Amino acid sequence: MKKHNSRCVFINKMGIGDNYPVRVESMLKVPLNRRDAILSEVKKLKEVGCELLRVAFPSLDLKQDLDYLVKEATIPIMADIHFDGNLALAAMESGCPSIRINPGNMKNKKALREIISMAKDKGVVIRIGVNGGSLASSFYEKAQGDEALALVLAVKEQINLMQDEDFEDLIISAKATSVKATLKANTLLRQLYPYPLHIGITEAGPGLHGIVKSSVGIALMLSQGIGDTIRVSLTASSVEEVKVGQEILQALGIRRFRADLISCPTCGRKRVDVNMLVEAIEPALGKLPKDWTVAVMGCEVNGPKEASGADFGIAGTQSGVVFFQKGKVIGRCSVEEIASYVKSIIEGF
Repeated sequence: MKKHNSRCVFINKMGIGDNYPVRVESMLKVPLNRRDAILSEVKKLKEVGCELLRVAFPSLDLKQDLDYLVKEATIPIMADIHFDGNLALAAMESGCPSIRINPGNMKNKKALREIISMAKDKGVVIRIGVNGGSLASSFYEKAQGDEALALVLAVKEQINLMQDEDFEDLIISAKATSVKATLKANTLLRQLYPYPLHIGITEAGPGLHGIVKSSVGIALMLSQGIGDTIRVSLTASSVEEVKVGQEILQALGIRRFRADLISCPTCGRKRVDVNMLVEAIEPALGKLPKDWTVAVMGCEVNGPKEASGADFGIAGTQSGVVFFQKGKVIGRCSVEEIASYVKSIIEGF
């Protein structure tokens, strides 16, 4: 599936939009003044491949902490600004290469013009981030209660101001807790504007509920070519948000981050504990080529024959397990030897 063409912006030389990859981002979960915790989180996010990191900047008292983060972070930073335009100016003074402003609570046009002027001078990208939970009632009234249209109207008002000031280094975003409203709003925005789109389902929730809701919403948009950056908004760690985002992109065939793991759902035919096999194989995925498919199967039925297309596979047998590549058996071992055998085979690739 191909993205709709859009303008391109650069945040610390990282391209967003046009023909660049769909970027995976997250947001720091701890306050700026907890510096050690912040750097620990940044390190973990860098290790899992986070490409853009949004950080709440709610008070000028945290200016020195933001200075520190921008200096130390190994991931491009986007300062998240609400209510006070002075916070946006301070964030840019700290060296933030991008900021997010919320039209729902940033209504001072004079302050916005000052923000635009500094953004031009410093080459800062601005994300117009509209959220259904913070929209002014006037937008709902104009949209006659249609949440998707209300989101679009809020984005439109802000873009008009940006265009009046000849500012084009924009990313736009419209999120709601409703998948349908978010999909409709972003479909309309893609038809109206050429700017890169950041997509996600806001406040998706915890655990399985949040993962499914985010995955459905984001996948629906991506499948229509909508979306240049994504964030999976979970009541969970930022690392999990990034991992789920990557899995969505990989499942859709948009990007590959690691070898693809497939495994059978198990049934009464299984010869071995498939979960145990998965646990033995998963740590090795990062050592295999990204374009490989790795199969973990419970019996001969789903083993080398049904998974014959796999670049590497393991299946249960009456006497233990069998290893195969493209349907050809390359080794056998007992259940007790699986961990060491997997290691030796993968080191031989």
